[in-house]
Amino acid sequence: MFILVKFADLVEIAPQDFDKLSNDAIQDNIHKKYCNKVIQKIGLCISLWDILWTSEGLIGHGTGLTNVNVEFRMVVFHPFQNEIILARIATQTPEGIHLAMDFFEDIFVPQSELPDNSEFEPTEGVWVWKEEDQELYFDHNEMVRFQVLAEEWHDQTPMGPVEAEAAADQLQPPYRITGSMKAPGLGCCLWWDE
Repeated sequence: MFILVKFADLVEIAPQDFDKLSNDAIQDNIHKKYCNKVIQKIGLCISLWDILWTSEGLIGHGTGLTNVNVEFRMVVFHPFQNEIILARIATQTPEGIHLAMDFFEDIFVPQSELPDNSEFEPTEGVWVWKEEDQELYFDHNEMVRFQVLAEEWHDQTPMGPVEAEAAADQLQPPYRITGSMKAPGLGCCLWWDE
């Protein structure tokens, strides 16, 4: 679910950060630039793990910024295919169930990947698994186990104001996971923990 990824980047330290230790200023700039950001085909950056190497700082002409080349490792959220993960039910629609974790919310389980004999109850707005004369509900905010089936990457290139207005209703999340709750042991944790 979490991996360590090595990065190399040029970090700019502003003059107002000169009173900090250089290592602290570099860490602060890396956190500001990378944490809680999705890097295409890599994953969601969570936190700086360590700094492997830094160059000597060079002061930029006319700006006063100190430029430092840095190699560092980040903790990145990138689950592998078929991994079993815990999440909470965020919303439910006739198309499927949207799940969320404490730090990631773009997880979708389509209705075709719910257990067989699952039906959407429009009056209550929840999915129900009807199995052997029992009705097991997928309640809102319930903890579930799901299996990672696929991931989708959507490029978030900047657009001009005219293009942004036209594409406002078609915005996709930069990273989305598609899951399944069909296999035994998957679904609401309360069903299986008893």
